[in-house]
Amino acid sequence: MKLLLLLLLSFPAVAQVDSVSYLLGKFDPAKHPDFVLVPKAQASQTGMYLRKEVVEAFIRMQHAAAKDGVVLTIISATRNFERQKAIWEGKWTGTRKVDGQSLNVSIPDPANRARKILRYSSMPGTSRHHWGTDFDINSLSPAHYASGVGKKTYDWMVAHAGSYGFCQSYTAKGAARPHGYEEEAWHWSYAPVACQLLRHYTQRVTPEHIAGFKGADALPFAEVMQYVTGVGVECKAEE
Repeated sequence: MKLLLLLLLSFPAVAQVDSVSYLLGKFDPAKHPDFVLVPKAQASQTGMYLRKEVVEAFIRMQHAAAKDGVVLTIISATRNFERQKAIWEGKWTGTRKVDGQSLNVSIPDPANRARKILRYSSMPGTSRHHWGTDFDINSLSPAHYASGVGKKTYDWMVAHAGSYGFCQSYTAKGAARPHGYEEEAWHWSYAPVACQLLRHYTQRVTPEHIAGFKGADALPFAEVMQYVTGVGVECKAEE
């Protein structure tokens, strides 16, 4: 924790990324000067982008993990507004099933349908994956991290990821994190940049910005913001 705070203190203020459009994911990471392709050696597939400093830190962490017999592979990286919209609307309309159900049929009430989707998926314009600071590793299955190789990977990340600037975005629910998405052992964030962007988000994004997709008005803005701010304690660290 102390090392992560030192990294936060030493990292310069983020320049030219705190516009509302950036925070909402309304840009093309392939054309943004601060983004790079995730190299093949770090990725499960081609065509994924992250901020350059995030990739550099991940490579250092991946090499260290390998020495301890732990394999780290990025399986999901930056998702802009349009990509998140496709995911959200697929679940909202029932074309993409959730727990084997078409939610437009099984949960007709808009508020409850939104809350069901929000257990693991963000509304467009509210995802940390918009920022190029967050990524998923290895497996999206909670069961994978409960035992065996998955548990070894998670335990290593908890012990060492902070040394490279990373924090677990969504830790277990409890007194320290009562609100937000369910626990995601696979979702990690580069705190030196993401903490600054979270502050910008809470200061600049307003209810009018949560728009342009089906179900955008299903929940009050204050409730939607609980998912944005409901992150692990280390991902809220102050400068």
